[in-house]
Amino acid sequence: MKTAMIFAAGRGERLRPITDLCPKAMCRVHHIPLIEYHVTNLAAAGFTRLIINHAYLGGQIRQHLGTGKRWNVKIIYSPEPPGALETGGGIVHALPLLGSEPFVTVNADIFTDYPFASLSLPSKSLAHLVLVPHPPYTKQGDFGLSKNRALENDPKEYTFAGVACYHPILFEHRTLGRYSVTPILRQLASEKRATGEVYQGKWFDIGSPERLALANELML
Repeated sequence: MKTAMIFAAGRGERLRPITDLCPKAMCRVHHIPLIEYHVTNLAAAGFTRLIINHAYLGGQIRQHLGTGKRWNVKIIYSPEPPGALETGGGIVHALPLLGSEPFVTVNADIFTDYPFASLSLPSKSLAHLVLVPHPPYTKQGDFGLSKNRALENDPKEYTFAGVACYHPILFEHRTLGRYSVTPILRQLASEKRATGEVYQGKWFDIGSPERLALANELML
């Protein structure tokens, strides 16, 4: 795979007041914006085309990353209307840019050292999710995983890490609009057409000022 999409269009309400002045993708860990870590890691893993959606204060993202020349990648932006389109709508909106081959998606508001070069889409699977043991600040996880790596809706042992691989055919006939990819994933899980893997390495969901501070502290 050579194409990845970074979700960077969210308003970041839970990160206010930090996000009153910058988009959440530009929140910094050790003085480096979260989105820059993803661009650097994806480039190192061999990805050459990065699609980045944006809405709220998206100009800051464009100004910081530019065309991607610094990382020897091509960055293509997918601007969205105020309020953004969420993950499902964002993919459908950007589908003409993503091409006909499987692609990776990454939430901009996570911090991880996941090895993107190892990510692939198993045959007969339309979606492959990276999962992590659900963190203590959540009541339960999002999905379970069978012994043959099939994604399951129950039991919810693991949290979706915000890293996934999709086949574009999954989105070809879906309508434009504002909606999450989660219901699509749940349907795939019920049909046994989605897979997953568990990552035990470094991963933070930067969902609040406290978690951003913790990531900065633990990464020293």
